Amino acid sequence: MIQQTITKHIRKLVGSLKEEAALLPVLKARLTKREYKLLLGWAAGSSEDEISKMLKLEAESYGALSEKLIKKLNQEKLKQELTD
Repeated sequence: MIQQTITKHIRKLVGSLKEEAALLPVLKARLTKREYKLLLGWAAGSSEDEISKMLKLEAESYGALSEKLIKKLNQEKLKQELTD
């Protein structure tokens, strides 16, 4: 499930993503706790409201955090760590 979520937010992915068991430690190390929880919320199919409540975020903060996470997922160095 997390692989589909990551693929959805990465603009250009060369190669295939690692298995979920290998992805999670990389993501946990490279993302902030809030970014990591946001990504897991997206993967679980949680609504924006549910995630905002879980992370105690206002709408503006949710948008800013989402934008920051998507930018990180699109960094070449991180993409290389996520692929085989």
